[in-house]
Parts: sequence; C-alpha cells; structure tokens
Amino acid sequence: MKTPILQRVLLALAVVLCTACYSVAGDAEPPPDFLKAKPEVVEAWQGMRFGMFNCWGPVSLTGLEIGWSRGAPAWGRRPGVRGGKGRTPVEVYDNLYKKWKPDQFDVREWVQVAKDAGMKYMIFLVKHHDGFCLYDSKLTDFKSTGTESAWKVDVLKEVADACHEADLKLILYYSQPDWHHPDYLGENHDRYIEYLHGQIRELLTNYGKIDGLWFDNLRGRGDNAEAAKLWNAEELFRMARSLQPDLVINDRCGLDADFYTPEQHVGRFQLNRPWETCMTLNSQWAWKPNDKVKSLKQCIDMLVTCAVRGGNLALNTGPMPDGRIEPKQVERFREIGAWLKINGESIYATRGGPWRDAPWGGTTYRGERVFVHVLRWPGDEVCLAPIPAKIVSHRLLTGGEATMSQTDDAITISVPDEHRKELDTIIELTLDSPAAGLCAGLVSSGSLAVGKRITASSTWPGHDHTPRMAFDDDPTTRWGAGEDTKAGWLAVDLGEPKTIGRLRVNEATWDRIRKFELQIQEDGQWKTIHTGTTIGAEFTVEFEPVRAQHVRLNVLEATDVPTIWEMQLFAPGK
Repeated sequence: MKTPILQRVLLALAVVLCTACYSVAGDAEPPPDFLKAKPEVVEAWQGMRFGMFNCWGPVSLTGLEIGWSRGAPAWGRRPGVRGGKGRTPVEVYDNLYKKWKPDQFDVREWVQVAKDAGMKYMIFLVKHHDGFCLYDSKLTDFKSTGTESAWKVDVLKEVADACHEADLKLILYYSQPDWHHPDYLGENHDRYIEYLHGQIRELLTNYGKIDGLWFDNLRGRGDNAEAAKLWNAEELFRMARSLQPDLVINDRCGLDADFYTPEQHVGRFQLNRPWETCMTLNSQWAWKPNDKVKSLKQCIDMLVTCAVRGGNLALNTGPMPDGRIEPKQVERFREIGAWLKINGESIYATRGGPWRDAPWGGTTYRGERVFVHVLRWPGDEVCLAPIPAKIVSHRLLTGGEATMSQTDDAITISVPDEHRKELDTIIELTLDSPAAGLCAGLVSSGSLAVGKRITASSTWPGHDHTPRMAFDDDPTTRWGAGEDTKAGWLAVDLGEPKTIGRLRVNEATWDRIRKFELQIQEDGQWKTIHTGTTIGAEFTVEFEPVRAQHVRLNVLEATDVPTIWEMQLFAPGK
C-alpha cells in the first residue's frame, strides 16, 4: 500500500507532467482547475434548486443535537452550548454506537421521500464533529461497521446504491473537525491531516459516482488562508477532483470553492456566486422528540425565496433512532412535492431575477419566460420597475385571471382576491427577448421611512448590520443590536410629521422577539401606540392613524440579539 506521503508526491508529479504536456502541445486542452468545478457542473447543480440534507447517527438515541451535545473541548464549543443542561458526557456519547441498532432502516424509503418532495439531490452526513463514521472506513474502528458496533452496516453503501438506482444526486457531508481523533489540532495534527485526506480518498473511491463534497469547517469560511492551511485544502481538492472530476464543493474548507452556504437563514440576492441555504425542517439537525415541524407555508416561502434570490435550498431531516424519517416530516416533504409537481417549472432550471426580490416575493426566469412569485400581497397590486423589453403575454400560472399593465415608468400586476393563492400566486410573463441581463434592481415598497435619519440603542460590531440597513428597502440587509443584548430599539426621524397607520417588520425566520412596543414621540416623551409579543418573518399590523415625526420600535424582550431585516411605515390604507 502506498504511504500518504508517496501518494502526495505522485499526485504532485502528475500535475506537473500534465502542465508540462500542455505547454509543449500548444493547441491541447488546458489542465483542469482542481480548485473550481466545471461551469456546466455548477450550472446543472443550480438548476436542481432543491435537495435533502440528512443528519443521522447514534446521537439520535439521545434526541439531542448531533456533535454539539457531546461534551466537546472548550475550543470546539459554540456560543450558547457551553455545557451543563442537555449535554451528554464524552464517555457516554462515544459509546452510543455500541447499542444503536436501527431495526426499521430502509434507505430506499428515504430516497422515495426525497423524490416525492421534488428534491433532486441528497446531502448525506458521513462524519460530523463527533468523529463517528457512517461508512466502512479502513482508517478507524469508530464506525457503523466497527468491531464494537451493535449494527455493523455500511450506511453510505446503502445510501449510495439507493441514490444511484433512483438517479438522485449524492453529495457527502464530511466534518474536518474531529473531536474524537487524538491527533486533531494536537502536536501530531499532520498525522490527522493524513487521516482526513485518506478518508476523503476512501469516500470518493469506494462508493461509485459522488456528485459533491459538503465540508464543515469551524475556523473560517470562504477564502480563509489559515483554514485552508489547517486542512491542506488545495491538495485535498486536487486529490478529490482527480478521483471524481464532476464534484461540486462548498466553501467551508478555507477556499471559496464552488458555492457558499448560509445556514439557518435564506441567503441574500446574489447572482454572481452560487449559493445554497441549509435549513432544518425541525428546530435542530438531528432528530428531536416532539419537535415542531415548519409549516408548509414556511417551507414554500423558503424554497421560493431561495430561487428568486438565485440560490438552492437544502432542507434537513434527522431520521429517528429506528431509521425511519418521522411521519410528520414525511407528510410535510410530500406536501412540498405536491406543490412542486404543479409549480416546479417556475423553480427548477431557473435563475433569480431579473428583478430583485421584494417583501412580497420576487421573480425567477428561464429564457424569455419570467415567473412572478407573490408570496404575500402588499395591497391591491404588485409594482415592478420598468425594463427595456416588451411583455408580449401574461397568464396566471396558478389558475384564474390576472391583469397586467406595462408603461415606461412601471409594470403593475393585479389578481382578484378569489384567484390569489395562500402559498404563492405565480404570474408568468413572456418577454420579446431573453430575460438574462435585464437586472431591474429593487422595487420601492412605498415606506415613509426609506432614506430618513435612523438611530438605534446599539449596533453589532462592524459595518454590515447598521441601523439604516433595516430601512433601506433591501430585504437582504439587516440591523443587529449589540453583542449579548436581548433588548433594544430602532428609531426613525421622518423629517416632518407624517400620518401613519400600518407597520411592517421582517425579523426573518429567527423569531427572537418576545415582547415589543411601537411608540411615537409627543412633547419629547415616547408614547406607546401598539404592543405585541412575537414578530417573525412577516409581521404587519394596522392601527388607528396617528401623526408623528419620530417613531420607535422598542424591543423589550428577546431570546437572543434582536435582529431586524426591514422595518416599514405606511400611511393609512397603503
């Protein structure tokens, strides 16, 4: 067997020879760029739009979060999970696999659920930060096929075979951090790197076609030289793509790679770099008993918002200890699939745009066809900014009649109440030319607060989450209060007294606020005109019209740092 050092030498020699051959043969194909996927591979992955994330392991016996519930070393902990309640001692956690024996494991049922949901790929976890391997690695006995394992099943082989049979693309989640391995970040970290690279080689050699790698780095994402060095990432990528040339790889190995990965929130509008939101269907990645499943409306909102902003959605399930996907999760997945079966042409193989997303929804397009997704109606009509193309026809894809008007100043669309859909009203516009390149920018919400003077109780460090971000009509930017705060306020000076009658707030999906009040200033004192509890992703309230110049949203209680993506004020009836 070749040693890891010899393997690296041979691989480096092969790359040098390949480059030399190219320099001699002038019209030969250039050597492959091992750090980036082929453009056509990335484009095909983007066109899939929707995938299943699958986090599973012996930890399901505890009902706690995978990896993080292990009594990890201090440097491996994240804020909010520093020990105590809900954690499993290391000696208990690391021995769960000795009694974990899923007696109802049926991977073809998993794959069928994914297919029924309209998903085009599966991201399967083969090793999390706890170091336990769900495949038959020859480099460790801490695995599902280990000598002390109660189950002795090569789970990845079952998953890979089922995905290949069903033509479901397979991406492997692999955590570089490994709290179980004695050499990880120790004096012999180089030895751990050989282990890591050796496992990736196993995964890409022994399980047929693999379509992607989903790394999970705790020390920097994207272009991060320190993290890349920590994992010897460039060599890792070269080795991986020499074995599986059509891989897509995410941004959590210290290199930008092929796509970036916003977690537990929908990414911002971005068309020049592929991205994928990873989101849990429940409240955590691993299975949790009696956990709440996101509503169908929440799931469709996430899926559509990802598409209109140019990204994919990987929606996670954590199978139960016996190997089954929880029935209430199965039901939700199939509801999503039923919706996609009817409306999938507006999601699959589309691109985000040509209009930027707005609080009411957004647009996707393919060729000359534009799909306007109205997730929530802002009023009687939706208004789009003008574009240098003519709309030659329109139709209500979700059934019924729509009215459309195009002028040099705006495009307006209205749909009767009886033809509006609770989940998503979709209007198809056909242009006289391709929609690509017709970036029309943001659409004004009509909020009285846009462009006004903004103040706040505190601000998250840096320049990305300033108070004005919550009043800029851009749903992809946000204000964050100061670190470790669980209360705070945002105030706007409208410049002169204005009559207001409606408030709209977008707290995204984090749902941290538990008590708030809306206030106006009278004679230098704050007067409360409305009180409430939770806000969430889309909050709107109408109140008795008042006239004021200074308006404040005062968050009295929150479970974590208050964060507001958009706060908008409207005149009565607007």
